[in-house]
Order: sequence, then C-alpha cells, then structure tokens
Amino acid sequence: MTPDGRTSLRERLGHALFLRVAGPDGAEHRNRIHGTPGPRWFAPDSAIVRVHGDASMFIGGIRALFLQTLHPAAMTAVSEHSGFRGDMWGRLARTSRFLAVTTFGTADDAQQAVDVVRSIHHRITGVMPDGTPYAASDPHLLGWVHVAQVDSFLLAHQTYGARPLDQAGRDEYVAQAAEVARRLGVLDPPTTEAELAAALAAYRPELRGTPQAREAIAYLLFRPPLPVLARAPYGVLMAGAVGLMPAWTRRPLGLPLLPIAERTVVRTLGSLATRTIRWAMSPGREEVARLRVSAPSPAAPGRSRR
Repeated sequence: MTPDGRTSLRERLGHALFLRVAGPDGAEHRNRIHGTPGPRWFAPDSAIVRVHGDASMFIGGIRALFLQTLHPAAMTAVSEHSGFRGDMWGRLARTSRFLAVTTFGTADDAQQAVDVVRSIHHRITGVMPDGTPYAASDPHLLGWVHVAQVDSFLLAHQTYGARPLDQAGRDEYVAQAAEVARRLGVLDPPTTEAELAAALAAYRPELRGTPQAREAIAYLLFRPPLPVLARAPYGVLMAGAVGLMPAWTRRPLGLPLLPIAERTVVRTLGSLATRTIRWAMSPGREEVARLRVSAPSPAAPGRSRR
C-alpha cells in the first residue's frame, strides 16, 4: 500500500474512533479546546496532560465505568437519570469532553465546564430501593466516582501508556486530578498514589454487585450498540479493561477471572489495540500543538505541578 494509502486508512480509522468518543460535534469542540488562546490549569508537560492525552484512556475509561457500578447509589443514579442503553455514546462523549476541557482547555472554559456539571448534579436526586435517599452532589458519592476514575486512568496508563510515569509523576497526576475534583465538590480528595489506594480501600464496605450493576456490565460487554465490524476491536478494549479489574470485583459483577490469559493474551491484544488507536489518531497533533496557545505559567486552581 502506498504512503498516501496508509495515511488515508489512518485518517479514516482515526475519524471513526474520534466520532465515537467525541460525538458528531467533537471536531468543533476540539478546535475550541485546543485552539483558544489563554492560560490553562495545567502545563503542557504536566502529568495529567500526559495521562489524559494517551490512547490508554480508552481502556481506562471502560475500567472506570465498570468499577463505578459497584457503588449502589452511583449505579442507581446512572440507571434512573442517565442510562447506559439509549445514550451510552452520548454519555461517553460528554465525559470525554469534560476531561478534555478541564485538562487542555482554557481556565475560563474549564471552570465553565465544572459549573455546568455541578448544576446538573444538584438536579439529580432520588431514593434507593431500600428507601435511602441519594444525591449526585453528595461529596462522598462524588469522591467515589473521582477515585474510581483516577485509579482506572492511572492503572491503564501504567499498563498500556506510551510513557508510563515514575513515582513522582504518579503522585503529580493524582494531585492534579484532585484540583478538578475539589471544584466539582469532592472534599479532601487524595493527592498521592498512596492516598488514592487508601481512599479506594475505605469505600470497599459500601460496594457490592447489584442486579443493576450486573445488567449494565452485561450490556456493555455483550450487547453494545455497535456495527458488527466494530465489535472485535471493541471487544479487545473491553477485555483489556476487565483484565485490569481487581480480583475481588469479578464475582460481584459477573466478570471472568482468567489470570494466565489476562497476563498474556489480553495484555498483548490490549497493547496492540492502544498502539493502533495511538497510530490512528496521531494525524493533526502537530497542528493541535501549533494552535494551542498557553500562558507562560498555567492558571491552576491550586497547584498544577508538584
């Protein structure tokens, strides 16, 4: 195949992936996020930019969804107010856009995105099947969503990322993610990798595999709203995410546990998938770097570098 043919294939695959993750208006949002001049919360060489800009986020995002279903209140809120069936790709696009804006966008746009999410959270309330009330704005519930995401993104990056972080970088990433979490309403989020592990352990007594959680997992694994040809690569990403789930989560969520296969076949396929995504979505990075105009020092909400 000619070089032009390879470029055309790369562009088609990259466009298809981007469309699924970012939505039909993703290109418009991408240009605004990266191309609008102004100070950012985080420096271009910071850990959070490195993690959130890597293809490993595909697997990390799926793993975060799996892990978050284990909290009954979080799962009930998603089931009753957002859903995982009719608008799965819409939810993915909105989450992807929020991460992109707060990581790469201007400080003003990032704060506006946080304000919008907080406004939505204040409107999401309900009652659990056992009669316990829940609210999406509850700092404790927000804390669970946050630590599940950060742990998933970091683990996926260390497993499948192009440039895994050293200990200082991992602590920096957790601290930078905490800056956004505080603005969303999380109280005292973890700021080091050790604190992140402790926070996850503290939530363990509250977690369980509810029928809603198992239904959501089964839907995402076996009945995704995708064309037939897209299901094979999707399945590889799903397997990669399952392979990163802790052993104690498998039985409650009905996930398989195949230690040898996960260490060999799944890891190999997951690495291949993330390299392919990285390759497919690489065109235009130089243009994005040229468009992005950052201030000499980022306008961080707290600290942006350790």
